[in-house]
Amino acid sequence: MFGILLLLVFITIAVFIYNDGDFGKTPSPILSSKPSPYDNSPLCNCQNTEPANKYVSKDELKDLQKRRAEEYRQHQIRMGKQNDVLLLAPANTPLQYPIKGFRVTPLKKTLIPGLALQTQNRKLYKCVSEAVGHERNVYKMSSRDMKPLQVSLRVHKGVLSVMDVQEGEHVEGQNEQTLTISSSSLHQLNDLLSRVTYTSAVYHIKTEDLGHFSFENYKVTFPIEIRRLSVPVLFDPGKDINSQVTILVKAFLRYKELNVLIRSIRQFYPNIKIIIADDSHSPEQVVGDNIEHYIMPPAQGWFAGRNLAVSQVTTKYFLWVDDDFVFLNETRIEKFVKIMEAVPELDVVGGDVEGNKFLFKLEYEEGNREEGGCITRVMGSHAPLPGFDGCYFADGVVNYFMGRTDAVRRVGFDPFLKRVAHTEFFVDGLGDLLVVTCKGLRIGHQERHSTDIYDQYRYPPQSDSQKKMRHHYFKNHLKCIKY
Repeated sequence: MFGILLLLVFITIAVFIYNDGDFGKTPSPILSSKPSPYDNSPLCNCQNTEPANKYVSKDELKDLQKRRAEEYRQHQIRMGKQNDVLLLAPANTPLQYPIKGFRVTPLKKTLIPGLALQTQNRKLYKCVSEAVGHERNVYKMSSRDMKPLQVSLRVHKGVLSVMDVQEGEHVEGQNEQTLTISSSSLHQLNDLLSRVTYTSAVYHIKTEDLGHFSFENYKVTFPIEIRRLSVPVLFDPGKDINSQVTILVKAFLRYKELNVLIRSIRQFYPNIKIIIADDSHSPEQVVGDNIEHYIMPPAQGWFAGRNLAVSQVTTKYFLWVDDDFVFLNETRIEKFVKIMEAVPELDVVGGDVEGNKFLFKLEYEEGNREEGGCITRVMGSHAPLPGFDGCYFADGVVNYFMGRTDAVRRVGFDPFLKRVAHTEFFVDGLGDLLVVTCKGLRIGHQERHSTDIYDQYRYPPQSDSQKKMRHHYFKNHLKCIKY
C-alpha cells in the first residue's frame, strides 16, 4: 500500500514538472486552418428578380455554363482564392511565430522573423523502479532518461534551413520541407530558431504558403506571403489644378451641347486639359487650346469612349462630365481634389447634377460554384466619411465624379456595354474601388434637346437589354441581377 502511494506521489511530481509547474493545466488548442467557406456556401436568394440566364438559349446554355465555370476557376486562381484560410489563434502556446506580415521574394532565401520557444528550462523525466528488499519498491528520477527540447517546422511550397550550423548543433532536414531542431538548452534552441530561413521552391509572383510549427503537443500554423515586389507608379501633381486634373467627356452627336460645356469650363478653368472621345457618325471639328479630340469609329458606345479617354490621362485625377453638363459658379474642381488628397484611400468621389446624387449600395452574395451569385442595387449609402460633413461611403455615384486615374484604369469600362451603362462600372469595381459622394460638389445640366437619331441610340431595343443580361450572367458569374 505504501508503495502505491509513493508511486502516485512521484507521478504527480513528474506531471507538475512537465507542465512547467502549472498543475492541472489544460493543453493548448491547436491552431486551426480551414479552407475558404466558398465551396460550401448556400444558394443565394433571387426573390423578385429575373434569372440572369433567362436570355441564354437552351441550346447553348450547357456549353456556356461549362466555359463560365472554367473561366471562374481561373479567376479564383488569379485572385488567390485558393489561399483563403481561416486561422484561429490558440488560447495559449509556448510557441512564438509571425501571425501576419511575413513576406518573401520568390526563390530568395529569407529569415523567418520571430520564431522562438517561450518556456522554462525543463526536462522530461521517466519514473523508473528499483527493487529494494522483498516487500516494497522505491521509485526515483533517473537523469539518464532526460529528453532534450525539440521543435519541428514544415512547409509545402518551399524548403527550410538553418544558417551557419556549427558542430554540436542538432538540425535535421536542411534544405527540405520538414526541419527538426533539438537541444538540451533553451537558449541554444532559440538561437537556432532565429537562424531559420524559408526559400520558395516554385516561381510565382503572388501566392502563399503555410508554415507549420510544433513542439510536443503544441502546433501552430502561420502564413507565408510569396510576392514579387511591384514598382510604384506615381503621378507628379505639379503645382496647380491644371497639373492635377484632366476633364473627360464622351461625345455623341450633341455638338451644340458640347460647345456650351467647353465654354463654361473655360470660364473657370482656362488652361485645364479637356479630352473628348467622340464616336459620332459624322464628326465635327472641336477646336480650342489644350483640347484633345479623339475620333472613334461610329457608335462604338459609351464605355468604349470612356476607356479611350481614361487611357490618355497623364494627371493623377480625372473629372468625368457628360457632354450636356454645364459648369456653374459653385462647380469647383479643387473641392474634389482636397477630399481625395486628404483621404488617399479614396478612388472615386461623386458630386451631384442639379441636385441629383444617385448614390447607391450593391448587395452581393457569392452564391455557390454552379449557379453563381446575386447582386441587387439599393439606393442609399453605407456610412459617413469621418472628418467630412456631407460625405458618405457608397458603392456607386452619379455620372459626375472625380476618379483616381490608376485605380479606375485597373477596373476599366467594359466596351461590350455600348448604350445604357453606368452601374456596371461600379459592379466591376466592387471591393476594389473605395467610393464616396459629397454634398456641395455641384454641376449644372443643360436643357434636353432630343433628336430621333440620338434617341434611337439612347433608348435601345429590348434585345440590347437581353444581351446585356446574358453578358453579366457569364462575366460576373451571376445567378441574378436587380437594379
